[in-house]
Amino acid sequence: MNATQEQLKVKLEQALVAAFGAEYAGVDPILVAASNPKFGDYQANVALSLSKKLGQQPRAIASAIVDKLDVSNICETPEIAGPGFINLKLKTAYLETQLNAIQLDSRLGVPKAKTPKREIVDFSSPNIAKEMHVGHLRSTIIGDSIARILEFQGHDVLRLNHVGDWGTQFGMLITYLREVYPEALTTANALNIGDLVSFYRKAKKRFDEDEAFQETARQEVVRLQAGAEDTLHAWELLCEQSRREFQVIYNLLDVQIIERGESFYNPLLPAVVEDLEKSGLLVENQGAKCVFLEGFTNREGEPLPLIVQKSDGGYNYATTDLASLRYRIQQDEAKRIIYVTDAGQGNHFAQFFQVARKAGWIPDDVELVHVPFGLVLGEDGKKFKTRSGDTVRLRDLLDEAVIRARADLEARLKEEERQETAEFINNVAEVVGISAVKYADLSQNRTSNYIFSYDKMLDLKGNTAPYMLYAYARIQGISRKGGINFEELGDNVKILLQHETELALAKYLLQLDEVISTVEQDLLPNRLCEYLYELSKKFNQFYDRNQGVRVLEAEEPLRTSRLVLCDLTAKTLKLGLFLLGIPVLERM
Repeated sequence: MNATQEQLKVKLEQALVAAFGAEYAGVDPILVAASNPKFGDYQANVALSLSKKLGQQPRAIASAIVDKLDVSNICETPEIAGPGFINLKLKTAYLETQLNAIQLDSRLGVPKAKTPKREIVDFSSPNIAKEMHVGHLRSTIIGDSIARILEFQGHDVLRLNHVGDWGTQFGMLITYLREVYPEALTTANALNIGDLVSFYRKAKKRFDEDEAFQETARQEVVRLQAGAEDTLHAWELLCEQSRREFQVIYNLLDVQIIERGESFYNPLLPAVVEDLEKSGLLVENQGAKCVFLEGFTNREGEPLPLIVQKSDGGYNYATTDLASLRYRIQQDEAKRIIYVTDAGQGNHFAQFFQVARKAGWIPDDVELVHVPFGLVLGEDGKKFKTRSGDTVRLRDLLDEAVIRARADLEARLKEEERQETAEFINNVAEVVGISAVKYADLSQNRTSNYIFSYDKMLDLKGNTAPYMLYAYARIQGISRKGGINFEELGDNVKILLQHETELALAKYLLQLDEVISTVEQDLLPNRLCEYLYELSKKFNQFYDRNQGVRVLEAEEPLRTSRLVLCDLTAKTLKLGLFLLGIPVLERM
């Protein structure tokens, strides 16, 4: 609900009490945006819901409310329509006042959260010795956008990368490398990430087929956990090699994140088991220490256990997640912890959240949120793979997007007979290519699967990053064409709204605060994408020569007013795209 809607809601609540008495204080006036502009901007439907209780016809109730309703500073005279709808149309003067206020505000009228808090966003989370692939795309992009929005709202956000940097895979890899390439365990940069992945696959194959190798690998894990100097040094080299490759991806995506891998919590695992034992939740089952869960059963209908400590004394992912959860609450003092992972891990989160609650580790003022997302599919509707059936490397996917964006740009430059520098072409290609991948992902409802299509995401038309970037660049083109510096238009300029396309654009600009507030709560960045797309369309209608208005050719004071409206639209697009992790381009 935006600021205007909030004001109207309060005034309607007051009118309800004035018309029918104090017992109606707090009754929801059911104020919604009007479905059709010809009925106004907002519609209050409360009269219909009160008809039975009051024993009156809805139109009579609506009339009584309107008699006590004072919205003269915001709306035209309210109208009653149909069986008892109260229609409200915003005054042009009110819209002008609101726009003049936000165009001078660096936050464009978006207030900060009333109660800022410490929030943790856990996202990306690749595994050491493995390359980041298309499966990490959604977590990284969605998590970054959520973090940006929460930061903008004034929250203290800790962006955490829960990297898989501990456990059996290191025993396998180190054991294998000791045999075939021992220098990799003592010398920095001896391996590149491709070599490391190849060795990991071979080590996994040996582990699955060779019992002696398997036992040696397990002993190597024990040595790692015990802090044996040579094994620890080898582990650090392997982690550092992967970390460098991850950073290349994060730099391309302009993602800031703090690594705090599984190894960070390793010293805290015994205390997790000890505390669960003290709380009486642990049950020994076939030598393993478990917590039995409510609502999770096997095929026979028996409760499923969450294994906290294996029969050999080792720990599971759940144990690490429980340790990290306690640390984030007790040490980081987080009030909302957001986990951005694929929907397939939903049960895992529900299970260890349940254990933590049973143990009494979750204070009433702490919220745990799993932010699930669907799969990335190929154009055949199946899980996105390379032609050979391998998982798509994220670096390859991003590079291909840039290559295609460059080809599209060069074809357009040739068609327009434009000459541009190599620096311009490279910059635009990279921004458009990477942004197209990000926006294509974020514009989907994250809970759904989506089909990955370079052609669709790079299209200059439709709900795509190129369309958004072009709308922004088009506005900058107006300033270049008219020799206008938007920043020098002055603080005393007044926005005047006369044309219907101006009014439509103005009303939409004033909805930004509502959209950002909604995403802050429901963590669905696609709502922001939808807003920016609609805003771009409304701007194009406003600037269209056939149905819109003249800007540079208009007489004063309309000329400057419309330039300010253009600038405000550009600022809104720039801010919205920034919150999605997308930079703007002055020219395309």
